[in-house]
Formats: sequence, C-alpha cells, structure tokens
Amino acid sequence: MDRLGIKIPAGKTAVLDESECIISVYCTKDPVTTTQNHPVQAPARPDRRRTARVALLAALVVNVLIVAALVVATGASPNILITLGRIFGLVAGLLMAGQFLLIARLPWLDQRLGMDRLTTYHRWNGIGLMWTLLGHVVLIVSGYAQHDAHDVISEVFVLSDTFTGVLLAIIAFLLVVVVGATSARIARKRLPYETWHAIHLLTYAIVALAFTHQFISGTTIASTGGRIYWLLLWATAIGTLLTGRVIRPLLRNHRYQLRVAGIVHESPNVVSVYVSGRNLHELPARAGQFFVWRFLAKGMWHRANPFSLSAAPDGRYLRLTVKAVGTASAALRDLKVGTRVYAEGPYGAFTTANQVHQHALLIAGGVGVTPIRALLEEIKGHVVVLYRVRDERDAVLLDELRALAPVVRVLGGPSAGQFNPESLRYLVPDIRARDVFVCGPAAMTNAVLASTRALQVPDRQVHAEKFSLAG
Repeated sequence: MDRLGIKIPAGKTAVLDESECIISVYCTKDPVTTTQNHPVQAPARPDRRRTARVALLAALVVNVLIVAALVVATGASPNILITLGRIFGLVAGLLMAGQFLLIARLPWLDQRLGMDRLTTYHRWNGIGLMWTLLGHVVLIVSGYAQHDAHDVISEVFVLSDTFTGVLLAIIAFLLVVVVGATSARIARKRLPYETWHAIHLLTYAIVALAFTHQFISGTTIASTGGRIYWLLLWATAIGTLLTGRVIRPLLRNHRYQLRVAGIVHESPNVVSVYVSGRNLHELPARAGQFFVWRFLAKGMWHRANPFSLSAAPDGRYLRLTVKAVGTASAALRDLKVGTRVYAEGPYGAFTTANQVHQHALLIAGGVGVTPIRALLEEIKGHVVVLYRVRDERDAVLLDELRALAPVVRVLGGPSAGQFNPESLRYLVPDIRARDVFVCGPAAMTNAVLASTRALQVPDRQVHAEKFSLAG
C-alpha cells in the first residue's frame, strides 16, 4: 500500500488525479516510504559544510589578529582617526585577498560549500570590502586634515602631492566603486555575463594599484616582518587563484583531451552529449557535480556554460543532458562527433560526499533532474524521487529514473502548494530521517527549502546548489 492509498505492485505505474495534480507513482521495490522498513542507517557523518565555514572564519580571525599586532608594533599615530584608518586599510587588504581565495575554485572549499555558497560569500565579502575601503579613505583624510589643520578637500590634494601612493589609492578606490556597482543584483540582471566579467577583470588593476600604494605609503607594513607577511598573504592569494582558474584547467584539458563522442536526442528540445577522452578513469569527478563546458566549434568556442553531469562518471564517458532554452544550449543539437571540448571542473558540493544519512529524498524540477539522475547511481540507501514537470511527456530521463530508484513520483499540473510542508510530509512522512537533494527552477527550490525548514529538517541534511558561473 503506497502513501497515496493505492496498492502498487512492484514494477507497476499508477496514475491518479489528486488535488488537481497529475501524480504518476512508479515502484520497483517496496513502495513504503518510511525508513522503518529498511536497514538501520549508519551513524551520521560529520558536517563538512560546517567544517569549511569554521575554517574560513578561523583564517579571517587569525589574519585580523596579525594585522592588529602589526598596528600595535608600529607605534602611536598622530591621532586616533589615522590609527583607525590604517587598521581599516589593512583589513581592506585582507578582504581583497579573501576575494581571490573565494573565487579560486579551491577543491577543498568547493566540494564542501559549493560554488553558489562561495559566490554568496564573495558578494558579502565584496560589500564589506567597499565599506572598509570607504572607512579607510574617510578616516585617513579626516585624521590628517585634523592633524594639519586643513579642511578635508584641501587635505586630499595635500596627501596626493605628498605621498605618491595616495593617488594610486584614489584610482583603486574609484575602480572598486565601478566593480561594486556592476556587481549589484540589478546590474547583473541587465548586463550580459561576458560584459560583467570584462568589467570584473578591473579587480586585477585594483589589486596592483592597492598593493603598490600599501608598499609605498604604508607605515604599518614598513617593518621586515610586516612586509614578509604581506608578501606571503598576496603570494598565496594570487597563486591560489592562478592555480585554480588557469593552471589546473589547462593541465587537465591537456591530459584528458576531451571530445564529443556522441549526441542523443532525448526529446525534440532535449539533447544528451557524450564526451570521451584519455584517462577519464583518473578524472576526480562525482555524480552531482558540474563542469563549465566550452565546445570548440564555430560560433560556440567563445561561450562557456555550466552543465551538470546527467550520469555518474564511468571512466569512459561524461554525459551532460541539456534543454534547448537559449542560443548556446540549442546549438548543442548540431554538434559534430569529434568536436574538441574544453571543460573546467568538476565543481560542486551536490554529492553523496556531503550526505549525512543513508536514505534520501531527491526532488527535481524540469531539466534539473540531470544531477538527480546521476546521484541515483551513488546513493546506497532507500530513495524516493519527486519529479516536478508540466506534463509527463516533458519528464526527461524518466525511464532511467525508474530503473534506478525504488519510488518515483512524477508531479504535474498546477504547481501551487505541491511542495508546501503538508504536501512533503504527506508524500514522504519520514523526511526528517533522510537527506534532501533538490535541483530545479529557483521558485521550486526556494519552496522546498522553506518547507524543509518548516518541517525542521536539519540544515546539514538539505542539499541545493545553483549551477552557475561565478567570478
């Protein structure tokens, strides 16, 4: 007896109209969805996300303490405003180095937090950077104006004439304002990614100007110890960024020599691309992760798009399944076998490595089913799949889901209320004893996340990731 109140023999499908929604239920094994009917779960795993967050916070605190020690060692400033201004300037330098580390795509952080969370931290850190830089400018200018008995405007010109590095700092600050303004959500929505990214590259000019300013005009890092610390900090930040964004992708693409091996049309507007290469058994990719793909074909080579794997890597092929919703994704239908592929990745924390409990609930919406489909090959416990589509004919890879999952429910019709707390608890009464993986449109994902919070599913058991470009 299924929770919906009908008997469903294993391997059969039942379709019914429930609350104006079409629900297709397919059971390959025991359809009862409570974990009481399944083997006792293994002990919960440690919270990897929390470990990564604590590590980031600890790194920030340690470096702030080092900065404070450097300020104390420098001795007294002419007044308190100048002292505070110097502290703000050094903290701004720390936050700027942190910006590089957050977008360096470090595997240790990415596999625990995911690119979307790191991008969020990058945005928050950037906001903090702008305010800290503003505080640095205001405090330093005000402090020296008070010390020299000048008005603030006159003091800006005095400092520019007296200290060579101050003019560089002013230029760097103005560039930060430009980058920050274009990074605001409203601007991001209006600007094409390529345009936004080109403007964002001004960050490197900002770093060069700020670094020069600090070494020319900075008194706090004038000591040998201070200069060594600052050089090591920035060498680490820039080295990590270059390794993650340039060196590692180049080396991996040279090693694996990826090419299009086949094209399969799953439906009139959905296509699966099979990618082969050399030594793919050594590629450290997992089900649920994604790559940033660049197909080196005419009209496509200059575009990079994030697509998740739609099947677990098997050492022979990587498969991505894409719905034609834009120019870039539509062009995949016409790819030729043998086309070279440049792929960055794998990225993402949407994997079983972060799974806390053995049993799972997988929720997919539309083509967001692709990483869900891949995860089914790695999850060992009892799995329930909820698949939201407008019509069952739009259900991509449905036969594969039914072959891999004990219980698959296809939800169609009006979407209102389908993922509210009452509906989720009714469909999966033991939801708190499962890990929840959700991937789909933003509105659906947000509804599921709100419901898991209302149902008091622990945050570490809930996994959702937006597969998008960052930085």
